[in-house]
Amino acid sequence: MAKIVTFGEIMLRLAPQGYQRFQQAHCFDAVYGGAEANVAVSLSNYGMDAHYVTAVPSNPIGDAAMNALKTFGVDVSDVVRSSKRLGVYYCEKGVSMRPSKVVYDRADSAIANVKPGDFDWDKIFEGADWFHWTGITPALSDGTAAVTLEACKAAKARGVKISCDLNYRKNLWSREKAGQVMGELVPYVDVLIANEEDSADVFGIHADKTDINSGKLDVEGYKSVARKLVERFGCEKVAITLRESLSASDNNWSGMLYDGKSGEISISKKYSIRIVDRVGGGDSFGSGLIYALLAGYDNQGAVEYAAAASALKHTIEGDFNMVSVAEVKSLMGGNASGRVQR
Repeated sequence: MAKIVTFGEIMLRLAPQGYQRFQQAHCFDAVYGGAEANVAVSLSNYGMDAHYVTAVPSNPIGDAAMNALKTFGVDVSDVVRSSKRLGVYYCEKGVSMRPSKVVYDRADSAIANVKPGDFDWDKIFEGADWFHWTGITPALSDGTAAVTLEACKAAKARGVKISCDLNYRKNLWSREKAGQVMGELVPYVDVLIANEEDSADVFGIHADKTDINSGKLDVEGYKSVARKLVERFGCEKVAITLRESLSASDNNWSGMLYDGKSGEISISKKYSIRIVDRVGGGDSFGSGLIYALLAGYDNQGAVEYAAAASALKHTIEGDFNMVSVAEVKSLMGGNASGRVQR
């Protein structure tokens, strides 16, 4: 069983019930989530040995966040407890032509206050096969950026594969700062994951003939993006999620995987999704890709697994993708009718 370590921030998610707007809400549904935590939960559900590293407050809210992960078998033994707060985000789900909205309340959180030396990376990476982080983590503070670099160096020294989802968040840092910091971190990355906007926002690498607002994507443009990312950073593989946003309720979804060594380009089948909750969709793609590559899938099989896993996540409330390997394989095999299983 492969050991995967993920590092990032877990937050409390507060959301109005159903499709209510913030102004309508008299109560909020509360769950926990965060990019790297979402990946850890998925990998644990797939039977992997998932370890999540973060910092959370030493109070009942921090305990609840950890319990949410332990419920799914995620190892949280290396989490640092702190006197600082747990970050919060508010999520208003969109529908039809009204987009979803996210409001962050995560300043001065426990993870944002970490510094190099707070984590024993040699111990954490003992026996590890894979390390995953996203561009959200170094965006939180200069301290988290320094710790991410520290972790990447420790993982690389042990021969641990490293993956990163660029995950640019404009509310956390500027394009200029993101490009500078990520430009130092991404050379350590073996498998780089991006969406239709990340490569442009962070590195100024644009996909030609694509308008994300119209829902029209030109796959040829993304092939060029993947090649340029490999040329600049030397990654082994680059994966790009291909979201065609027809509305907040309906998307077409697929993925592409570029092999930097062979030049092979693999594109998954396309799924038409009626969205229940799209938060965590990219994380479920990343965790699916990690699982498939560790399980020995070839490039085509890996991107097919990742796309199918992520398509299923869009049908599940909350941040976590609560599906099994068997369910993902069933969808990969063409069982997309949604008929009742008895």
